[in-house]
Amino acid sequence: MTPFVLPAGLLIGLALGALGGGGSILTVPALVHLVGQDPRVATTGSLVIVGITSLIALVPHARRGNVRVGQGLAFGALGTAGSFAGSFASRQVSPAVLLGAFSLLMLLVAGLMVRRALSGRAAAAGADDAGPMLSLHPFACACPRVLKVLVTATAVGLLTGFFGVGGGFALVPALVLALSFPVPVAVGTSLLVIAVNSATALIARTSGGLTLDWSVIVLFTAAAIAGSLIGGRVAAKVAPRHLTLAFAGLLVVVALYTAGSTLAGAL
Repeated sequence: MTPFVLPAGLLIGLALGALGGGGSILTVPALVHLVGQDPRVATTGSLVIVGITSLIALVPHARRGNVRVGQGLAFGALGTAGSFAGSFASRQVSPAVLLGAFSLLMLLVAGLMVRRALSGRAAAAGADDAGPMLSLHPFACACPRVLKVLVTATAVGLLTGFFGVGGGFALVPALVLALSFPVPVAVGTSLLVIAVNSATALIARTSGGLTLDWSVIVLFTAAAIAGSLIGGRVAAKVAPRHLTLAFAGLLVVVALYTAGSTLAGAL
């Protein structure tokens, strides 16, 4: 058992607790670089960790009445095709391509987080406090409502299936725009959608006979849950803007390291 499992899990949980959606994107590089897992195994194990953590994080949101179960389950069900397609595509590409694409995803998320932090627009209705990782208007769409829901659900499912991430940084704005949810409700419901998408993608991946290291997953998940509790306290004492910029910087560093190590291994 690698000694990095617990500190890596604590770091992921700290990010999730302090920043909300988007923190789980560090799970895959942590499993690859700190724990030493194969990228395909890491992206699959990440689905378990993200799914379980989302379900636990769902509880306080549900108690506050910010989870719309029926619509969340329906949105997750609509993303099933995307989850299966993303899982299939992930199995077809080489580990180097998968990690390279993941590096680009981390850089994209970092850019969106910096944009959010520097925009200076703390939404008056409390949207910024709720934790979506990007502003909403770039995702505006004039398409009919049903088509908008189907497209966004499929896209989030595809993201989850291919990369093994929850996609909370994109899911919250998608729920606001596609279903007209208030941001607090979108944040709470997104956790349910993430759990559904993670379960669907996990079924698609494990049907291929992939073996997971459950001891690592259990310890990592437990550490992430503990870290999320600490992160919640940190968030109450530190300005959200500073936390967001710090995490974005960490994402850039991890993305560049992942890209560099992948390129070096391919040469």
